[in-house]
Amino acid sequence: MMVDFYDNKDKMKAFFEQLTTGIENSISIIDLNMTSFNGPYHFHPELELTWIRKSTGKRYVGGSVSDYKPGDLVLVGANVPHCWHSMNEAIPDNAQAIVIQFHPNFAGRAFLELPELIKVKSLFEKAIAGVLITGNTKAKIISKIKQCSAKDGLYRLLQFLEILDLIANSEETELINHHFSGHTASPAETERFQKVFSYLIGNYQQEVSLRTVAKIANLTPTAFCRYFKNVTRKTLVKIVTEFRINQACQLLRNSEKSVNEICFECGFGNISYFNKTFKAITEYTPLQYRSLFLS
Repeated sequence: MMVDFYDNKDKMKAFFEQLTTGIENSISIIDLNMTSFNGPYHFHPELELTWIRKSTGKRYVGGSVSDYKPGDLVLVGANVPHCWHSMNEAIPDNAQAIVIQFHPNFAGRAFLELPELIKVKSLFEKAIAGVLITGNTKAKIISKIKQCSAKDGLYRLLQFLEILDLIANSEETELINHHFSGHTASPAETERFQKVFSYLIGNYQQEVSLRTVAKIANLTPTAFCRYFKNVTRKTLVKIVTEFRINQACQLLRNSEKSVNEICFECGFGNISYFNKTFKAITEYTPLQYRSLFLS
């Protein structure tokens, strides 16, 4: 059984997802076919392997935001806050994905201590940073995900173990959130972080007040700045700016809106500051960036 967080109306509230695979399965495979992915920024004790079959948008993993598109394949570690938000129009069957969720000890506590599983155990630790899988490895894994989805029982489990082995031994992977690879947080710290980023994801297009965000974290503004910099290696202003520029890039590529419209929709107060900030981060003006994709 899986709690359906994808259609949660209160999607920006701090959200812990309780998952159960049931007594007959050690892993859970969910085939999603929806109008859009706009669920809450959430976390759970299970690792999660997500293959996006259809949809484009933004992927939030820990403190990182990046684009995703069809074919995106990501492994997210246990208790790492994450969500996928569609940018395309919300129409039937417009967002499709297969999600595999499993507990780190899905095969028993002693399983990962086997010498043959050293690399898989290391993979689970790296997954705290989020692992993006690419190249031929991705193609092989997608094929096996299809087989897992169509079967059950021991065959499914064996195919899943092969998936883990492929990822663990591949050089076609990259960490999404590098500094998170060495970061382990307590459940309370994870929930605090998740509350803060839930608010930022839902409000970065508006004015973001340090005092408000600090209150959400139950810290003074000064203590919050230290906490936030320690966790993300970035200031609050920089994170919010990156969220806004990422949104602007999406709109420049995928819409016909004017630069002026995009500027204000993404939360920038004036066009001059938007142009200056956009070029500082991307090395292009907004019009130059759009022309690259049009050509």
